Amino acid sequence: MAQGILDPALIADLASIAEAEGCVLLRAERHGKILRLILDRPDEDVNLDHCSRVSRQASALLDVMEPAGLGSYVLEVGSPGLDRELYGQDDYRRFLGRLARITFRDPQGARQTIVGRLEAFREEGEGEITLLEVLTKKQTREHVIPLPAIELARLEIEL
Repeated sequence: MAQGILDPALIADLASIAEAEGCVLLRAERHGKILRLILDRPDEDVNLDHCSRVSRQASALLDVMEPAGLGSYVLEVGSPGLDRELYGQDDYRRFLGRLARITFRDPQGARQTIVGRLEAFREEGEGEITLLEVLTKKQTREHVIPLPAIELARLEIEL
């Protein structure tokens, strides 16, 4: 098993464990010896009890399965946090109106990062978001960004 790449069957099993605890497995990733599971709950926050229960069950599953190539690891189970990454269409829809930092490739291939308010999400075609960037108190700029062009999207912490 190459670093960072997990077997889809293992990910499906881990997702089932998360689902049984009322959570969604957003991401399962391997970084060196760290095996990280990121959990979410669509209608409320992930708490320590959720993480603890998923961690115990995932550890038991991994001990029994002993996935090929996994070797020794440290299991981390957590939530996406306040500055969470946006993982897909459901997140763009869910966080409309929130401030986000979007890194994407423009049509010429140049990399850009913009902080703005998620104003709209359209599913048609490959999908796209509309981001409203505030330039001054009276001036804004609208950016329509196709989902395939987005490299990284994160919520910004608003105080």
